[in-house]
Amino acid sequence: MIDQPIGIIGGGAWGTALASVMAQTHAEVRLWALEPEVIAAINSGQGNPIYLAGQTLPPQIRATGDIAELADCSALLLVTPAQHLRATLGSLPPTNAPLLLCSKGIEADTQMLVSEVVAAVRPGNPIAVLSGPTFAHEVAAGKPTAITLACENQALGAQLMRLVATPAFRPYWSDDIVGAEIGGAVKNVLAIGCGVVDGAGLGLNARASLIARGFAEMQRYGIARGAKPETLAGLSGLGDLVLTCSSENSRNFSLGRGLGQGNTAAELMADRRTVAEGAFTAPVLQQSAQSLGVEMPIVDAVCALLSGKASAGQVVEALLSRPLKAER
Repeated sequence: MIDQPIGIIGGGAWGTALASVMAQTHAEVRLWALEPEVIAAINSGQGNPIYLAGQTLPPQIRATGDIAELADCSALLLVTPAQHLRATLGSLPPTNAPLLLCSKGIEADTQMLVSEVVAAVRPGNPIAVLSGPTFAHEVAAGKPTAITLACENQALGAQLMRLVATPAFRPYWSDDIVGAEIGGAVKNVLAIGCGVVDGAGLGLNARASLIARGFAEMQRYGIARGAKPETLAGLSGLGDLVLTCSSENSRNFSLGRGLGQGNTAAELMADRRTVAEGAFTAPVLQQSAQSLGVEMPIVDAVCALLSGKASAGQVVEALLSRPLKAER
């Protein structure tokens, strides 16, 4: 057991699952959550019934609403949704701990990746990214999971891998922070598209085609932003894309499925406690791609659906009627 506590910032499903993993190797895990009812439930031994129902949590996890209590942790795992991360970082007390970024998305107002936001707000902290094919309930249940840990400094990356690894939770090091983040952000948008295919009853052939062509869009955009092709083809890119586009357990896939069945984005998102990050990422990704001259027709189609400018039938027809061309 590692004696120094490790901190988790964010008490949703993914933050709680990560806390459960960290409790296997750390004597104390401090979990900061926003909601008092989440804090009370975890500390009373009820687990987190709001975001991770049915999962018993180890006793080493202690929840708190005071983020200052995480100041002396050996490392901090940031699991706050991308659109709220800047504000959360502003309330974090001074600490030299490495910041391990576990949120996926692009900040709407600035088109900055999560790592760029953190570097701007907390320039003195070492940064790494943890991203890959991870459903929270499976991770919390101890099912085998492999994930990318991206860190430019290999020595720090090795240290952080030892800090988070368990027999069932296996990190692979990469020095490509941008690539790891691009995969995690873009796949959320593409998962909405795959959900539309499912909801509209278009079949598995169509879903597989969308995954493949969506991956081509991810590669074009990622390379334009400096990502390495091998990172995009790895766990944090293709691996995460396949998982998220293949299961109703994905919040983004579920949102797309509702759109494919004829519901509006406003209706589907009005009653959601958990965040379908792809809905916020899509228009930002579209703007960023356009500024880079990168063609992303599937992302454009998802944006049209989310904004209510087109129906599922209309965007599918538009994609199928695109000019015939070489596959690339």
